[in-house]
Amino acid sequence: MRSKSMRLTAIAAALIAAFGSILVVAQRQRASPHETVEMMLNGKKVSISYGRPYAKGRKIMGALVPYDKVWRTGADEATKLTTETHLMIGNISVPPGSYSIFTLPGASGWKIIVNKVADQWGAFQYNAGEDVGRADMKVRTLSDPVEQFTIKLSGSGKSGALTLAWETTEASIAVEAK
Repeated sequence: MRSKSMRLTAIAAALIAAFGSILVVAQRQRASPHETVEMMLNGKKVSISYGRPYAKGRKIMGALVPYDKVWRTGADEATKLTTETHLMIGNISVPPGSYSIFTLPGASGWKIIVNKVADQWGAFQYNAGEDVGRADMKVRTLSDPVEQFTIKLSGSGKSGALTLAWETTEASIAVEAK
């Protein structure tokens, strides 16, 4: 009985060590760091988790991030929005829960897309039939380039904003707690 218990313990330890090694290797293979940003609206948390790629001297808008194609809005997994409160993102009504956020960048304007499938890889599995909605973003050109893709959530009380910045492009949209 004791040798069987020792064998099971050894197997469990080996499995735990192997799983830990897989996680370390997976994290080391990521070229882009990941970050979570958050804000409080009406006392409830709103957060976005995303990959933060670097420009590294590359042309970004219209090249690495092509115009008129759905973009994952970051690196690796699709950008994930989690909200504890009902939101209006532009004209999109978003109930509490988790969602993926995509964007549709264009030379003359951007759209934000909120999708019901929270956990998906990039935009490869993106299905427009699962969209909660799309809304126009306000876009402006920055005088100083942003080297690393950045998402900001700002605001308090009932109102806030979601802002994306990379290279010399900044796109933003109002966020309001309902």
